[in-house]
Amino acid sequence: MNQTGPAAQHAGPDRRLLLVLVGATLLAAVIAVLSKQWCRVNGWEAPGVHIHMCYSDFGQLFGTRGLAEGYFPFYTPLPEDQWMEYPALLAVVAGVSAWFVPEGGTLLERTVTYFDVNAAGALICWLILVVATAYTARGRSKDALMVAVAPGIILTSFLNWDLWAVMLAALGLLLWSRSHPILAGLVLGLGAAMKLYPLFFFGAILVLCWRAGKLGVFFKSLAAGILTWLAVNVPFMVTALDQWSRFYTFSGDREVSFSSMWLAFTWTGWSGETFSLISNGLFALCCVGIAYLGLSSRRRPRMAQLCLLIVAAFILLGKVYSPQFVMWLIPLVVLARPDWRQFWIWQAVEVYHWGGVWMESARITSEGAFGGGALWIPLWYGSGIVLHMAAIIWICVSVIRDIREPDRDLVPRPDPSAGVLATEPDRFLLPPAGRGPVRTEPVS
Repeated sequence: MNQTGPAAQHAGPDRRLLLVLVGATLLAAVIAVLSKQWCRVNGWEAPGVHIHMCYSDFGQLFGTRGLAEGYFPFYTPLPEDQWMEYPALLAVVAGVSAWFVPEGGTLLERTVTYFDVNAAGALICWLILVVATAYTARGRSKDALMVAVAPGIILTSFLNWDLWAVMLAALGLLLWSRSHPILAGLVLGLGAAMKLYPLFFFGAILVLCWRAGKLGVFFKSLAAGILTWLAVNVPFMVTALDQWSRFYTFSGDREVSFSSMWLAFTWTGWSGETFSLISNGLFALCCVGIAYLGLSSRRRPRMAQLCLLIVAAFILLGKVYSPQFVMWLIPLVVLARPDWRQFWIWQAVEVYHWGGVWMESARITSEGAFGGGALWIPLWYGSGIVLHMAAIIWICVSVIRDIREPDRDLVPRPDPSAGVLATEPDRFLLPPAGRGPVRTEPVS
């Protein structure tokens, strides 16, 4: 497990490590379920669901989106207030999960069953995520233990269906690292049909293929992703366009919400559409900067480094930061910068931020009764946002320095995740952003 050298760098986890990873994940999942136990017993009503920090969309949406009545998202005509505000594949998972809930029993009993079914599905995704990360990391497979026991996943794994997208994104990275770019594109297309963020991985693929002069590889991977996304979405676009498009219209129109940096600018009175325009514009500028970094660095960046920077920029600049978004970053941080000390400091900050979010939610949903107007709740919430953003920026700055100064990179070369580009020399470079000559030899 602590071997060094080229062979070790491309070796996967051994059986003992896999057993440790699976065991650690199962133990973490038990803790995750226990953290939701108050709601499983008492229900998901506000403000108790926020005070006890056990909110879950599984419990909340089962009774409010027609799922308890047997209606299927995007398939059954529903009143507009019951439409699912999620991408198509996520809605399919939510609808199929309801098939496993018996018709008899009280609404609370059926809601708990629905929660448990989805928690079991999320656990399977979590296990696959951990194993996929271990195989992608190869010579540093033990770093996947951070994914197995990350507090950010323990607290948010059963909050929404995001773990499905996180799993698909991780499988996409694994397939890319194993020189299967078309399959990687297919899986990332499924991920984008579940949540939007795996789509951004194609930006990293574009930069790496452009630098290596292999744009054909990029276009094949992208085509596989687009065709897969269309295969999932077109049936719902044709049969239920209004319900299907709810996610996209809602994302653009919604107002600034929890933990967004734009909360500091709500005094402007700008609409949700205006904030979307500004946010998307700044995100596009960040993507241009990341592309320049990737095309001008002395040594070719790793896939996970670029993916992390893109996703982090999207999260930091977004109008909303849902608590489960931390899961998007965790496997990318582990692969891009496996610094255990930095990781645990960041996770401690995220736990602090998590608590502040739910205390503020409890205060709002109780109309100020919770906390009695005390200042500690807004102070906790506000400081949590600042620290959460500062920690992510700290990690991103560290990754940027690793790219500009490749000798700092904690992942030894040759790059275990380079995939089909591993033996390709650089063929397109911009003027270097760092010191020293640009290296044009293959990455392996």
